Amino acid sequence: MNFKLFIKDKIGIDRAIFYTLLNRTLSILTAVFTIVFIIRFLSSDQQGYYYTFGSLVALQVFFELGLTGIITQFVAHEAAHLTLSDNGTVEGEYKYKSRLSSLIHFCAKWYSYISVALLALLLIAGITFFSHYSKTDGTTNWASPWILLSVGTVLNFLITPIVSITEGLGKVKDIAKYRLILQCFNPIIIWGGLACELDLYVLGIFATFQALLMMVMIFNSPSGRLLKLFWNMDFTESISYKTEIFPYQWRIAVSWISGYFIFQLFNPVLFATEGAVVAGQMGMTIQSLNAIQAFALAWITTKVPRISGLIAQHEYEALDNLFNKTMKQLVCLGTLALIGFVVTIYVFQSFDLQIMGMKIGDRFLPIIPLVLMAWSVFTMFPINCWAIYLRSHKQEPLMINSMVMGILCCISTFTCGHLWGLYGIVIGFALLRIVSLVWVHRIYVIKRLEYRKK
Repeated sequence: MNFKLFIKDKIGIDRAIFYTLLNRTLSILTAVFTIVFIIRFLSSDQQGYYYTFGSLVALQVFFELGLTGIITQFVAHEAAHLTLSDNGTVEGEYKYKSRLSSLIHFCAKWYSYISVALLALLLIAGITFFSHYSKTDGTTNWASPWILLSVGTVLNFLITPIVSITEGLGKVKDIAKYRLILQCFNPIIIWGGLACELDLYVLGIFATFQALLMMVMIFNSPSGRLLKLFWNMDFTESISYKTEIFPYQWRIAVSWISGYFIFQLFNPVLFATEGAVVAGQMGMTIQSLNAIQAFALAWITTKVPRISGLIAQHEYEALDNLFNKTMKQLVCLGTLALIGFVVTIYVFQSFDLQIMGMKIGDRFLPIIPLVLMAWSVFTMFPINCWAIYLRSHKQEPLMINSMVMGILCCISTFTCGHLWGLYGIVIGFALLRIVSLVWVHRIYVIKRLEYRKK
């Protein structure tokens, strides 16, 4: 078989996935060397702040309320009835053009208002938390870096609807290319900043730069011309937030907020109970595992516009063929990556290996908690695939699952963390992932058939 055909048909790497994978491969390589720079230029306490910053920044989920993913799906459903060209022209029924224009205007208003509230929350929450739980006797400068990171986070929050709309218009390849360009700048900013002893400031500097560069790239491209065309278009028929978006969004919002309690509580709880060092180990482990998960999810996330389009056109046989093949590729490759990561850290820790005098293994969780966290990420491979498939129908059947698992994980993290520390947290989390895996699969089997009967 021709090698190019093997890559595309068997492994499933098309052009959009290629750019996304290249981006995420660079992301993983950057993360690996970033770990080295963090170990070299940040103390163990600063590492704890570094990753706990990330967990608190994730509070933006309470303001985004799941709208980002919804935008891509709604735009894809409308764009499926239009013909878009790179020279900035659109052909198709006025109804779909009008509805797309109304959605873009709605997003601009929504994110503009909400961003102000988000900035206020981040500043208040971060300053309050670190002032109360900081145990470094003032030796770590965290206040100014936190303020800068909060501003950078809000700028990225404002750019997310533009990215989502662009992807929904079928420009997944373009966004993947832009993210690849951003990824190329990551080492310059993060490594350079750490080497110049900017310490925790590098997070805010990077977030601000990332948002501004993405905005420039989109608006100076054919995708930007399309966005401007829809923005300037008069619309009489609009997508109703009350009757179309909100009934779907509030369910997604519950799932996303539940996700915060499932995945983002570890660092703050460990920071408060066991100190910055253990929180830093958890943060570095989660960052590495999230990079692997993001790498694997490229196979399914790049297919969202196509999946949504097939659903809108009721082409279910093509839909199933695409989805099943993509999910198989994702799970297999993601599993191999997880195994490689665990084995690598095990070797570093078991043989006390050093790189340039730095004990990298000591900055990660011990091997048993690390394996349990890796297992938890493995369960997310099929769960995310099933969730994307079902949500592409503009439905949210996982709300109850997400809410219950969020509550249970929150209880488990606080209770087990207080009683048994790190090991209690990771064991409780791993057991809950088994429950979630079985439950979500059951929902997928039932809802998949139900949606086709409508």
